[in-house]
Amino acid sequence: MREVACSVRVTGRVQGVAYRAWTRSQAVALGLRGWVRNRGDGSVLALIAGPEAAVDAMVMAMGEGPGAARVTDVWREEADPATVPAGFDIVG
Repeated sequence: MREVACSVRVTGRVQGVAYRAWTRSQAVALGLRGWVRNRGDGSVLALIAGPEAAVDAMVMAMGEGPGAARVTDVWREEADPATVPAGFDIVG
C-alpha cells in the first residue's frame, strides 16, 4: 500500500479537552507515525504518515475528535513521508 504524509491543522474547541492524547491514541491504533502539538492560536497541528487508507481514516477521525472537542475546521496539506519521525509523540 502507498505511504503518504500530511500536515493537519484542526480548529475549534480542541485544546484543554484531551485532543492531543486522543490523537496519539488513534494514530498508534492505526499504525501511523508523526506528532501532534497545540498551537498558540488555539488550534492543534499534527504531522502524520503511514498507509494511505490509515492516514485518510485518521484525518476523518480528527474532524470529530474526542467527546469534549468541538471541531470547526480541518485543513490537510500533503507532506513528504521521509520527513516524518518514527513513533507518534505529543510535542510542545
